[in-house]
Amino acid sequence: MIATTQDSVAEAARILRNGGLVAFPTETVYGLGADATQGTAVAKVYAVKGRPSFNPLIVHVAAAPWVAEIALPDKRFDLLAHRFWPGPLTFVMHRRPGTAVSELVSAGLDTVAVRSPAHDIAHALLEAVGRPLAAPSANKSGTVSPTRAEHVIASLGDQVDLVLNGGPCRVGLESTVLDLTGAAPAILRPGAITADEITAVLGKPVSMTVAEGDSSAPRSPGQLASHYAPELPLRLNAKQAEPGEALLAFGTAPSEAALNLSPGGDLIEAAANLFAMLRALDDKARYRAIAVMPIPEAGIGVAINDRLRRAAAPRG
Repeated sequence: MIATTQDSVAEAARILRNGGLVAFPTETVYGLGADATQGTAVAKVYAVKGRPSFNPLIVHVAAAPWVAEIALPDKRFDLLAHRFWPGPLTFVMHRRPGTAVSELVSAGLDTVAVRSPAHDIAHALLEAVGRPLAAPSANKSGTVSPTRAEHVIASLGDQVDLVLNGGPCRVGLESTVLDLTGAAPAILRPGAITADEITAVLGKPVSMTVAEGDSSAPRSPGQLASHYAPELPLRLNAKQAEPGEALLAFGTAPSEAALNLSPGGDLIEAAANLFAMLRALDDKARYRAIAVMPIPEAGIGVAINDRLRRAAAPRG
């Protein structure tokens, strides 16, 4: 069921405290939320998504002070959270010993990923529940992430107790994931918050350690080689469509382009449109494949290309 009223947030909070699942909007994508302190609820998330049990989940919190009950933050976290939270930046930190957050969230690791979403409905829900929420993207594992409530229903159907509708997601790509467990911070998954922005706050370089292949124990969501994939195969860096292909364009495009991520070449607009347009073109009755024009490897373009490469990767 999709709902939008204020009473729906209270109902969603009740469902979550009782161990149910609620999909809710964030600025990045829609999340499939469960009470992170209830192991059985977290297990439902893995089951509904068909997600590998070795792939950790992100814990969502209402504000930075919640983090001290979950993880072991340091000065770098304080600086970055002050600058970017609430917002699309996830921190991987060491788990706090004795935290109430289920170990299933961490998929057997001694770390935990935490972020605070910049969305009024997400914030209201977290405050109403009063507990952290484990919330990966609200779709079947490995498929295109949902940026609208109807995408959640199309992917998960009635396996979710309630979907809170907040309209289309503003950013449209999952959060940047930053590993703070080592001496040098490292980006595990690129997103809207770029390495240059993080470097500017910390005053030291940030490395990029994005995994290119499947891992038996990824340190972060979004590191599996094949991920974010439509059913149709993707062909990247295409200049034009071949027979039977749908062309997903960027900037100035050939006349046969089916859709354009941003006719004006705006990477932020392209990011917001990416998943919705991949879904719209994923039509086996009309096309045999999706061809995607080149995206500049700059700013949020790094994150767009990361998602496209994983969507185009061979599928196991």
